[in-house]
Amino acid sequence: MQTVKDVLLKTAGFLKDLQIPHTRKEAEELIGHVLGLTRVQVYLEFDRPLEKREMDDIRELVRRRANREPLHWLLGTVGFHEFDDLAVHPDVLVPRPDTERLVEAALEWIEADAETFVADIGCGTGAVGLAIAAARPAVKLFAIDLSEAALANTRDNVARLELGGRVAVLQGSLLDPVPTGRAIDVVVSNPPYIRSADLETLEPEVSKWEPKLALDGGPDGLDVYKALVPAAAARARRAVLVEIGFDQGDAVRRLFEQAGLTDIEVLQDLGGRDRVVRGRVVSHG
Repeated sequence: MQTVKDVLLKTAGFLKDLQIPHTRKEAEELIGHVLGLTRVQVYLEFDRPLEKREMDDIRELVRRRANREPLHWLLGTVGFHEFDDLAVHPDVLVPRPDTERLVEAALEWIEADAETFVADIGCGTGAVGLAIAAARPAVKLFAIDLSEAALANTRDNVARLELGGRVAVLQGSLLDPVPTGRAIDVVVSNPPYIRSADLETLEPEVSKWEPKLALDGGPDGLDVYKALVPAAAARARRAVLVEIGFDQGDAVRRLFEQAGLTDIEVLQDLGGRDRVVRGRVVSHG
């Protein structure tokens, strides 16, 4: 009978042969997921013999990972900002660490105790808007997406985080689902910004599996920004913030300027790459 250590070493080696990055960590996470163990606990139970059912479940997850299905779809959760286990459903974009910069940029402009209505456009798992709402108890959130799969994922996370009293989950395009009489103070968005021609060059987890709706930004990667930025500038009372691709800072800054936003900044992520553009709204009054 094989032990946890046996299976861990074989799994890590198998994934390495497929040129999947971070193979040891992924093997630990996949095995731990099946056994209900943390990565540390996996090591504490190295000599534990595995039952046939456990072996079958591990083999199935490894088979799917070998087909480059996103790791966090298999695990069902991902760490994001202050969340250790944000739910991630299949067919929904997995939140990236770089997107935490968008959350931090928004929190810098949202006062701790001020009632603030935030709209998260293209909410996906809900990661961005829910991270803001969790950090600012006076925030009321509109979480908006076209995809029903994404909205189901957001609803799951709203329930898990017990934020239902402050979040409305809405289906539709851009800000259209929010009634015109409802106030919006801050608009945040991580829109699709990959150039259409570049999609097939990305790692298989993205090009083969993740939803094109959340990735494809059109020929120049700017299609959604061209519609979103003026719409957001017209509705928001305080600020607009968007995530961008590393080479889109100048182009998106120009869109912010054309929409009449002020105090415009292009902010970098931890790797020093342009990641967020934010601007303040001139009073509509």
